Amino acid sequence: MNNNILIIGFVWPEPKSSAAGSRMMHLIEIFQSKNYDITFATACAKSDNAFDLKSIGVKTKTIELNDSSFDDFIKTLNPEIVLFDRFMIEEQFGWRVAQHCPNALRLLDTEDLHCLRKGRFQALKEQAIFDTNYLYNDTAKREIASIYRCDLSIMISQVEVEILMHQFKVDEHLLCYLPFLLEAVSLKQQNALPNFKQREHFVTVGNFLHEPNMDGIKYLKESIWPYIKKKLPKAEMHIYGAYESAKVTQLNDESQDFYIKGFVDDIDEVMKNYKICLVPLRYGAGLKGKIVDAMLNGIPCITTSIGAEGMYGNLEPNGFIEDDPIDFAKIAVELYTNKIFWTAKQKHGVDIINLRFDKQLFTADFLHRIEALKNGLDVHRKSNFMGSMLMHHTLQSTKFMSKWIEEKNKV
Repeated sequence: MNNNILIIGFVWPEPKSSAAGSRMMHLIEIFQSKNYDITFATACAKSDNAFDLKSIGVKTKTIELNDSSFDDFIKTLNPEIVLFDRFMIEEQFGWRVAQHCPNALRLLDTEDLHCLRKGRFQALKEQAIFDTNYLYNDTAKREIASIYRCDLSIMISQVEVEILMHQFKVDEHLLCYLPFLLEAVSLKQQNALPNFKQREHFVTVGNFLHEPNMDGIKYLKESIWPYIKKKLPKAEMHIYGAYESAKVTQLNDESQDFYIKGFVDDIDEVMKNYKICLVPLRYGAGLKGKIVDAMLNGIPCITTSIGAEGMYGNLEPNGFIEDDPIDFAKIAVELYTNKIFWTAKQKHGVDIINLRFDKQLFTADFLHRIEALKNGLDVHRKSNFMGSMLMHHTLQSTKFMSKWIEEKNKV
């Protein structure tokens, strides 16, 4: 079998638009470091923000949903590994992979735990305190089934690994913690960052298509920014993100110095000039790319417990964690005006990058685990009877539903 990997993407990677896009590029980089021949396939249309994968030697393929042309494609490619980008992609293509390439190692990159995000959203809508009962939704049934059907699921958050193990009783051998994989920040890079006096204003970043980001921006404008603006009348709030729509533009308010800035090609060049990053997320899951961007550019953050989840471990945060909007605003004002606080929090951000997300801490172990799984795949699958059972039923139900849709589309 060839030393190749097929990545089936939910969308084309957009590392300048979303944390998910950056995540995909990190995974591609890992497999390229071991000289894997990589093919990236997706049924999604390509946007102007999509990364040119061919420029780094990755083959690309446009595939179709509910179409047997994929069967011919994967049989010809005959990959050693198939990586599904999110559980919805495994639902659509997993049974075809299992049928035509049964010996291929099946990996799932969850991106984040979708059932967790959905449960938190439901609790927010009901104005209730989130508890584990909100986890057991219909999305969880689909998502956990997908995790069992795969040989290994890549998890970006330690918190979500714990949820899967303790709440859903998923065996730890089916899970692999692999956070953001970043270059360590050197002392020279840290010293080159603009200092407290050279920075001004507040910033936040986020893809506007991502609903938790939109909710956070509205919450920021309505419940947090008015207090900050009253205390710091010369301060401005700048919001950056891809896929700005009319709904987003309507939030722009010059009278309150609340500005929607939209998409920028180089977010690092922009962010390093700001003093504070505000991340008032009220629901969501996974790790927050905007907080990583802030740490890399020397910006302390104020965020919520949702934003902070999985980010800091036992380390001091690069700012403060507050869930009450007034307390959030008060500590933002304090941090904006206190050089000693600010400088210490900036240093914490560098420590977090270097101690929690340095790619050298994770890459070798991840690749070793992949090789071990490839060499012992039969034994691994026999120990995962639940996965075998779910795959058996999926091959029956999903297969015939997909074939029905394919025939219907021919009419």
